[in-house]
Parts: sequence; C-alpha cells; structure tokens
Amino acid sequence: MNETIKSILSHRSIRRFKDEPIGQDTVETLIRCAQAASTSSYQQVYSIIGIEEQSIKDKLAELAGSQTYVAQNGYFFVFCLDYHRHQLMAQIAGQNVDDTIKSKEGFMVGMIDVALAAQNVAVAAESLGLGIVYIGGIRNKLPEVSELLRCPDHVVPLFGMAVGHPDASPGLKPRLPQAAVFHKNQYVEDEKALPILKEFELQTAEYYRERTGGARDEGWATQMARVMSQPKRTYMKEFIESKGLDKQ
Repeated sequence: MNETIKSILSHRSIRRFKDEPIGQDTVETLIRCAQAASTSSYQQVYSIIGIEEQSIKDKLAELAGSQTYVAQNGYFFVFCLDYHRHQLMAQIAGQNVDDTIKSKEGFMVGMIDVALAAQNVAVAAESLGLGIVYIGGIRNKLPEVSELLRCPDHVVPLFGMAVGHPDASPGLKPRLPQAAVFHKNQYVEDEKALPILKEFELQTAEYYRERTGGARDEGWATQMARVMSQPKRTYMKEFIESKGLDKQ
C-alpha cells in the first residue's frame, strides 16, 4: 500500500464543489498527466477541451440533463476522440489514412486512447486532493454539444469531467467482488458467478437502504436491469457515421 494506491482506492464521484477555481498550473499539470497515458501505436487519438467560459459550461450543463455540477466546479474538461488531427498529419506526410479512420478498429483505438488519458487526469487530480466526476450526459445531445464546441468532422466528444475542490464527502460505493471481475486463465462459469452476483445484490441493497434511510433498497442487479431495459441514445450510430467514423 502506498499513497497512489490509497488515493485510487478512495475514489468517489464528487457532485458538489466549492466555488474555488483550479489554477492554470494545475490544469496544465493534469493535461501533461493525460498525455503521459499509454496510447495505441503512438497515435494519440484524443483532444481535451477545457471549458473556461461560464456561459459554455452553463449550456453544457443544460445539454447534459441539467446537471448543476457541470456548471459549478473548479474546471470542466471535455474528452474527445480526435482523428481530425490525423487528417492534417496525412497531408504533411502525403498519405491517405481514410480507411483506418473509418474502420471499426480505428474507432475502438480512439475510444481506448481517450479513456486512458482521462483516467490519468482523474488519478492525478485526486492525488492533489481534488474531486472529480465523469459526465457521460453530454452524449444525450451530441450534435448540439459538437456544434457548441465547434468540433470538426472526425472529432467526437465522448464525455466530460468536472474537477474541483470537494464540498461533499459521499461514502464509498461498493464495487463488484473481485471474484466477479477477475478470471484466472479462463472465463468463470455461470454456476460460480451467479452466487457471487446474488450476494452482491443483497450487499448493495443494504448499502442503498442505509444511504437513503430506507427510501431506496434496490440492489445492483435490479438497478442495472432497470437502467438497461431500454437502450439509450439510439441516435449514436448515425451521429458517429456522420462524423466520418466507424463506417467500415
């Protein structure tokens, strides 16, 4: 156990921040940490947009489903899959990379690069005593978000991240038991997995009962089944393809 591991294991999403901005030196340090993340074949298929104008944060908060912490935080980042830069690179090199950019593998590489860079920011921010929360809600209305941020073709905002000085201290939310997510040599059989998941259902139901004073008592399986019973953001395939990505 060291300070880095302690910080990672203490992670919780912060949804209320003090009215205290993050200094530019800290912002630049977080971006350097993002850029230090692993990246597939050195491609670096991401861009990060720092939202400093309050009017833009307010609009993003509205588009994300009126989430107040999108507007009220120390700093707000938007993490984007970005192959536009690679189109410029191809011009310099006198090559054509369209087939790669349009491919399913290319899209997966981009998403993985973005996620790795963002998680480096999250770990670095929390190591500095800051809090963070990921914002997938910006995908509720991606065409409007893309237009607001002036994202060209081959650039897709995937999620945001609010960062700031915490003004709340929520409890740690239980995670699935390690035996449910860590498989040795081969994927675990269902007859071994089901009892673990059933026990986790009871554990998380009790967690919510205590957290809400009995107002809520659904376990993880019940909650996830409800959330996933209907697909969300079904416009996504059409929008991604309109950006010139994932077409092959």
